[in-house]
Amino acid sequence: MRALLIPLTALLTACTTVPDRPPTQTYAWATFDRSGVTASGASGLADRRAGRALTIDDPVRIASVSKLVVGLGVMRLVEEGGLDLDRDVSDWLSWPLRNPHFPDAPITLRHLLSHTSSLEDGVDYAVPLGTTLRSVTSRADAFGFHRPGSYFRYANLNFPVVASVMERATGERFDRLMERLVLDPLGLDACFNWTTCSDSAMARAVVLYRPDGTVIRDDFQGRRPDCAVLAPEGVPCDLSGYAPGSNGALFSPQGGLRISARDLAMVGMLLLNRGSHRGAQFLSPASMDTLTRQAWAWDGINGDTENGFYCAYGLAVQRLLGQDLACADDLFGDARSAIGHAGEAYGVRSGLWVDPARGRGIAFFATGLGDRPPRGRTAYTAIEEWLAGHID
Repeated sequence: MRALLIPLTALLTACTTVPDRPPTQTYAWATFDRSGVTASGASGLADRRAGRALTIDDPVRIASVSKLVVGLGVMRLVEEGGLDLDRDVSDWLSWPLRNPHFPDAPITLRHLLSHTSSLEDGVDYAVPLGTTLRSVTSRADAFGFHRPGSYFRYANLNFPVVASVMERATGERFDRLMERLVLDPLGLDACFNWTTCSDSAMARAVVLYRPDGTVIRDDFQGRRPDCAVLAPEGVPCDLSGYAPGSNGALFSPQGGLRISARDLAMVGMLLLNRGSHRGAQFLSPASMDTLTRQAWAWDGINGDTENGFYCAYGLAVQRLLGQDLACADDLFGDARSAIGHAGEAYGVRSGLWVDPARGRGIAFFATGLGDRPPRGRTAYTAIEEWLAGHID
């Protein structure tokens, strides 16, 4: 949950001037237009033990911006005819996904991608090896009390279900599927849970720290992790018998993408160019419109905005309304509307935002922030606002 709304007068007096001093010292950012990166910056250490400086080419666990990239993979499968946004996902899962309060209401990919499925994070969405996603989503506390399609509530649990559907539709493991569908075609040296990244990307991994300097994640010293998935103590980390579709949470589709600021900017350019990548059509303009079009917008009663942070959402794509003073999502301080996604996990705050009207965008992340970094003038933190201020 985001911090409480700040006074309306602070929103009205916000400006776009970038402060001289950032609220933290470990960050990377890259601005871009439809053709490429236009400016960038980085500060701090990617690896304190090695004394390695952070650059815009170092991959970090980008948190929930991962969801947007998963959305690209879904639309690739939709265009191939392997998936349908409005079909009951139970047809692929081979088991019934139903809110027990509305057993007659099918849940679709459109519901899952737009966070209107009625799934909630009342259960742990980090489902370990040896446990099925079905066993988790069969619990009553995995669901809220709204009919699927009628109410927005942001829930990470939606995306393990999406990943399971993708796996069942193709017979491929999620991490490898995303490499084939999205990461390789876009030329990104990125991966989910480190399985498909290059050795050079592994050597540049950004270590995540708590504010007191202790390590949280990804301190591999250039080596690949012994186990790329969550495995309980005593359970061998053996994926050779894994049945695709049984546990789409394994490779963290909700937040486990490791990607650099430069490669994230490439994803942003795809949004600006409406699905075109280096002169070739990666996704059709119609598919890009489907992802970015407003699938849900707050009308005062039909969703949980988390104190003004979520005011509109597409399919795995967040929308900033900016000019709507009923919300607190004016990240850029100039009533600018934008599309993209924010991320927050393990002391990281991240963002990928594009302004289609101006043809500009920014990719950024900051690390070592802890659970409650200083808030800004909006529902975002001070560091997110500072980094976003680099866009022209």
